Amino acid sequence: MAEGLLMTRKLHRHFGGLEAVNDVSFGVPRGAIKAIIGPNGAGKTTLFNLIAGTLAPHEGEVYFRGSRITGWRAHAVARLGIARTFQTTKLFPHMTVLENVMVGRHPRTRSGFIAGMLNLPRTWREERESRDKAMSILDDLGLSGCALEIASNLSFGRQRLVEFARALATEPQLLLLDEPAAGLNIYETQALAGLILKIRGRGVTCLVVEHDMSLVMNISDDVVVLDQGRKIAEGPPRVIQTDPEVIRVYLGDEHVAADQS
Repeated sequence: MAEGLLMTRKLHRHFGGLEAVNDVSFGVPRGAIKAIIGPNGAGKTTLFNLIAGTLAPHEGEVYFRGSRITGWRAHAVARLGIARTFQTTKLFPHMTVLENVMVGRHPRTRSGFIAGMLNLPRTWREERESRDKAMSILDDLGLSGCALEIASNLSFGRQRLVEFARALATEPQLLLLDEPAAGLNIYETQALAGLILKIRGRGVTCLVVEHDMSLVMNISDDVVVLDQGRKIAEGPPRVIQTDPEVIRVYLGDEHVAADQS
């Protein structure tokens, strides 16, 4: 397997008798946008959880920047440089947009609870730096005008952008995007494609789970296809689009037979 920023080797995770992730290995080169696709129940989100530290694999390894991080807890993985978003937005609804993004700075701050209670100068500096960095990210994403709005008052599309901003506030090297286009309309999805390319332009590698095939094919350098927990294909979008096994999984055996006749 080629070296990359992230590598998984023979990952397995089961829930009772269900093998949700079964012998999955792949790599993500630094600076790439890689997509993971597959039908519902294919194991995509479980695979994300294994990488992000939300779940531990029963077998297999996860490597990041050449170091083994298998079984690391989510907060340690985030501090190392892996951030993620979720299928449904997980903002603090009664906090402002700016406060939500500042929460993302937590893995990059050093002042603990006691320092905060004592109101030490270091705490002031870190809070000011966190605020400045959060505002810079909001400005970059076109959200600076709503920085002081309560997050729950925003449209769904804007809430999704705030979640992106919070993830970027952790200063990740790898960003895991779990179905970022879910719930977005066609215009918001087009804007999302530009945003993901912009994030890559900032030097952030992206790993994307997504059902919207037009988005996947337009932004991805490489695609991994899962079915029933197994990797059935991997390659550039143009190759994946014509792979008979991928066509079978998505469209059925009859479609493959018709194409081959």
